[in-house]
Amino acid sequence: MKIGLIGDYSENITAHRAIPVAIGLASKSLSRTFEIYWVNSDQISIRDLKRYSGIWCVPASPYINMENVLEVINFARIEDIPFLGTCGGYQHAALEFARNALGFSNAENAEVKPDAEMPLISALACKMVEVSDQIYFQANSNIESIYGENTTNEEYRCGFGVNRDYLQIFDGSEMKFTGFDSEGDPRVLEIPKNRFFLGTAFQPERSALNGQPHPIIQSFLEAAGNACK
Repeated sequence: MKIGLIGDYSENITAHRAIPVAIGLASKSLSRTFEIYWVNSDQISIRDLKRYSGIWCVPASPYINMENVLEVINFARIEDIPFLGTCGGYQHAALEFARNALGFSNAENAEVKPDAEMPLISALACKMVEVSDQIYFQANSNIESIYGENTTNEEYRCGFGVNRDYLQIFDGSEMKFTGFDSEGDPRVLEIPKNRFFLGTAFQPERSALNGQPHPIIQSFLEAAGNACK
């Protein structure tokens, strides 16, 4: 089973070093084997994406080619390929849905376009760099089911996030925001109808640096494995 890691790999990025370890730990806990393939954002071929059992859009944005990444997320969402987006991947999952499912073609990432008319992705009031924080899950959400509880403490390294001022555009849509911090800022998104479609502002892969398998990554790989059956 093959997992496509979509982003611009750098050994200097902690999350990128952690992801293979995190997949290894989760694979061991599931007693299954997964091969991983890094795909830089400027080297994406949509026709090759069907080879992957799961797609993980990884941290470290802005990406070299943001439009390519949005195409990948669109493909995973429409084709119902198990998808995980962490940090930058979470941000761009929201952006892709706003543009392509909700019709907000002017939705933008302010990190790329600071003067955007609709900065759906905007600078955080306080950067979440090398910090951890509490997240609270909505009842009966997929993320609550994954954890088996309604709150958790997770690690971040991000300066941008989904702008809470635009959350109302997602009301009544297939994409739900189901995790929030104590200030009410969104931290988790999901599409419940898909077999697995989850985005987190935090970086669950970092748990691997302490030798701990993470329930989100286990659930993602389990869905990817089941998709192959």
